[in-house]
Amino acid sequence: MRRDDLPGGADAAADDRGVLRFVTCGSVDDGKSTLIGRLLYDTKALLSDTLATLERHAQRRGLSAPDLSLLTDGLVAEREQGITIDVAYRYFATARRKFIIADSPGHVQYTRNMVTAASTADAAVLLVDARKGIIDQTRRHATIAGLLGVRHLIVAVNKMDLVEYSQTVFDTIASDFRAWLRQHPSLHVRTDTIPISALEGGNVVERDARLAWYPGPSLIELLEQAPAREADAQAPLRLPVQWVCRPSQSDFRGYAGRLESGTLAVGDPIVVLPSGRTSRVVAIRIGEHELQRAVAGESVLVQLADDIDISRGDLIALAGADAPAPRSAFDVTVCWLGQRALDPHREYLLRHGTRETRARIRQIAAHLDIETLAWQAGADPVEPNAIARLAVSTQHPIAADAYQSLRATGSFILIDPVSFDTVAAGMIG
Repeated sequence: MRRDDLPGGADAAADDRGVLRFVTCGSVDDGKSTLIGRLLYDTKALLSDTLATLERHAQRRGLSAPDLSLLTDGLVAEREQGITIDVAYRYFATARRKFIIADSPGHVQYTRNMVTAASTADAAVLLVDARKGIIDQTRRHATIAGLLGVRHLIVAVNKMDLVEYSQTVFDTIASDFRAWLRQHPSLHVRTDTIPISALEGGNVVERDARLAWYPGPSLIELLEQAPAREADAQAPLRLPVQWVCRPSQSDFRGYAGRLESGTLAVGDPIVVLPSGRTSRVVAIRIGEHELQRAVAGESVLVQLADDIDISRGDLIALAGADAPAPRSAFDVTVCWLGQRALDPHREYLLRHGTRETRARIRQIAAHLDIETLAWQAGADPVEPNAIARLAVSTQHPIAADAYQSLRATGSFILIDPVSFDTVAAGMIG
């Protein structure tokens, strides 16, 4: 595949906007898998053997065109039922950008899978069936995306071919969604609304003359322009220690980890949390190469001037800067992923960055009513797929930021200590 063949052509090759991670969401049968298949197909991201397999499948089933949804619905159960159950990831690129897509399930019982897909997304494409308009699952997925910090929401009104490409239908749906969003200002999402036909390819990559009344960009153009939520070099330094390197019969001691935010330079004074011990950076390495400065997103090995006690799970920040205060009690919002309801009388393992500690639920403060999207106080059981606000205490203190400030150091997971299943994804307030 040549760059000239991609949308935008060779002239856009120098305009590289980096990687965008986005999630597709919406109700069941709104066309999420077909949309992703269309994106892959029209951007020429499919190998010839994949195309041949799709064509043979279409011939066996008597279809006039390949079923593009099969590109993401990979499980046998999904193909049998015609729905998405698991989260499927796909990759493609245009001349301006690389993309990682997460196709999330639409069924209510698989809401927890949508949480997994949205947790690392920079943007969300929320599909709406033009025949049905805004429904409960539409609002539910928009709310979850907002809670998880997805700040760009593209509302794609799909299946316009089934409503004769009606501008009136589109305008009504767009107006209804804007009215609902105004009632929930706490979501803090930027929205674009676009009419498309994933099946016919209208306004996905190529413009469609039947949608000429829509003056805005195509879906691929919106995705190319969407801001990526990359690690911010201007944010405070956060370096979770993943590994302590101390070769045998050597005085060398280094601390390895990935810079989640900020920058680190040789000579910088640092503080290690939660202990509060301080030192100074004398060397930074990536592999065998020494650096004078490292930036967010890089995995490095750091050497300090002092031989202090640092272990996996500690957090390195700049001394004297806005470092988070270690806490053993805090309020959180969780999406419950477990197959069984939360048991407030038992311990869980809390994994925050590279630190793991035991945790207890001190209080179930409130639940998010999935139907009304209102928070309701009370200690009702936290069932699978529920979203709740909890008060949590930990055996050892953790140095955590607010999730809305720094996603990487404001998030955590809860693990069942018996089965080692991940039972919750959480955001620290």
